[in-house]
Amino acid sequence: MSYKEVLELLQSEPSLQEFTVRGWVKSFRSNRFIALNDGSTIKNIQCVVDFENFDEALLKRITTGSAIAVTGNLVASQGSGQAVEVAVSKVEILGDADPEEVKLTVLSPKRHTLEKLREQAHLRVRTNTFGAVMRLRSKLAFAVHEYFQTNGYYYMHAPIITGSDAEGAGEMFRVSTLDPKNPPLTEDGDVDYKEDFFGKESNLTVSGQLEAETYAMGLSKVYTFGPTFRAENSNTSRHLAEFWMIEPEVAFCDLDGNMDLAEDFIKYVIKYAVENCQDDLAFLEERLTKEESMKPADQRSPMPLREKLDFVLNNQFKRVSYTEAIDILKNSKPNKKKKFQYPIDEWGADLQSEHERYLVEKHFKCPVILFDYPANIKAFYMRLNEDEKTVRAMDVLFPGIGEIVGGSQREERYDVLKQKIADLGIDEKELWWYLDLRKFGTAVHSGFGLGFERLVQFVTGMGNIRDVIPYPRTPKNAEF
Repeated sequence: MSYKEVLELLQSEPSLQEFTVRGWVKSFRSNRFIALNDGSTIKNIQCVVDFENFDEALLKRITTGSAIAVTGNLVASQGSGQAVEVAVSKVEILGDADPEEVKLTVLSPKRHTLEKLREQAHLRVRTNTFGAVMRLRSKLAFAVHEYFQTNGYYYMHAPIITGSDAEGAGEMFRVSTLDPKNPPLTEDGDVDYKEDFFGKESNLTVSGQLEAETYAMGLSKVYTFGPTFRAENSNTSRHLAEFWMIEPEVAFCDLDGNMDLAEDFIKYVIKYAVENCQDDLAFLEERLTKEESMKPADQRSPMPLREKLDFVLNNQFKRVSYTEAIDILKNSKPNKKKKFQYPIDEWGADLQSEHERYLVEKHFKCPVILFDYPANIKAFYMRLNEDEKTVRAMDVLFPGIGEIVGGSQREERYDVLKQKIADLGIDEKELWWYLDLRKFGTAVHSGFGLGFERLVQFVTGMGNIRDVIPYPRTPKNAEF
């Protein structure tokens, strides 16, 4: 007996050859029509039972949510809505689902809020919305690896546990095996981390960038793609405490090359999703359109989901200096009429999402790459420009979300980097190896970071970042 997936069957022609398909029951109508789904596609396959030839007790166990195996052959569908269906000769119940209990879960056919779905995150992937989102997430992850591998990059696994803070922000999760109720103390009464597992304070990584730089200086082109952690107490629709980061680092590459790479990479992975996830994107677009219709007109997206993706693919990213962007924002109508929540008064302001979206959606009407930011609002590792006021940083801004990529040309000069570390009060001993790299064949190099969930959010049109990762980790929430 051959086993088939639902996706394969829906793409097949009618055949007399018998097969078995397994999945979960979405609905069972009139004791005759089973809608079956196995997760391989958003579409269900209709399985038609001749109930007079089946035991009544067996039919009663075919309930929404139950797992079954259906044996039969593929025939042309008699009804509308599908080209083929399964003429069922045998049904085996693999796992029962009590209808009374199903009513209390997100498996019940009624519409559920996203908040309710988050409460039952272990079941939400069985819904149409989350099945579509997670299939897209998987395809996008594959496209990330395919892009870098076919372009000669080496995949590097950066450490998850680290003693350094790449961002200098200090918002890190500590890793320790010390007894929290009775830790060893120094003579000054402080916790003695020399007695800890690693002999020093250690944390979950906020970025694999610094380690990736060391590998780029030996392999030329590397990328990391792994989990990162930020202990920011940010309960927003844009922040997670645990998320995945894509971080290429390239030797002998300046800021212009870095911007070229970011644009080419983003377009590649979005194009891959558009070409390989058409059914899921169509469903998510329809869902988003219904959701948007309930919002006030000024809060709706300027374009449907697939049109927004095409907008990115078909437009050159506009490259604009931070200084030019500040002038545009200062003289903009929203700023003059005090419509911005954070007014732009002077050069040096740290741009907020509302400013970034104005530049993309209203002013330039295309994706934007801002570059040459003020040094005092960017990280220590970014290369200082000759004006000594700005650094060779760049951010890629997208419609709907603002910043999706942050990157820079890295500071390759030993003396300048050493001074920047000192000026910011960062302990040089923690970064001795990073400085050391600049003493042995230093060279211009660049890279960027792209939060994978932000990318998935953009491609799926989901409004909350918690709905594009299987089990979101947020303040006061580590359920599942």
